[in-house]
Amino acid sequence: MEARLNLFGTPLVAKSLGHIASASQVIMTESTLPSATQELVKLRASQINGCAYCTDMHTKDAAHAGESATRLNLVAVWREAKVFTDAERAALELTEQGSRIADTGGGVTDEAWANAAKHYDEEQLGALVSTIALINAANRLGVITRQQGGDYRPGRSA
Repeated sequence: MEARLNLFGTPLVAKSLGHIASASQVIMTESTLPSATQELVKLRASQINGCAYCTDMHTKDAAHAGESATRLNLVAVWREAKVFTDAERAALELTEQGSRIADTGGGVTDEAWANAAKHYDEEQLGALVSTIALINAANRLGVITRQQGGDYRPGRSA
């Protein structure tokens, strides 16, 4: 399988990707939302959406930042794993519901939102929602154009 489009070789698309990356960078550097939570969220959304490029990127970036292989390997089955905090579980649930909006017909449940709000303040919730939205946008670009995973080197997105 080959990529349908060189996203970085198309000036307009590369510019729009730069804006997505800039928005993500703002969250990473200015938010108090834990960076580990941000990477878990990006990885889980990428898994759900079937984005090989983003799954590769966020797995490698998280590992490079010190995340354990055990936790990375268990993100897809976080409900059955005991290695995530209650706050991380709330973020992962919000990520799943926010990434599968069309599947549920009702969007994010009040219960999922209330659970996240127990663990994160308003600024962190804003960062969490923004992270979920941004990674879903990036995933869609990757999936639609069939971006392949496997060649990413940690830190390349920074």
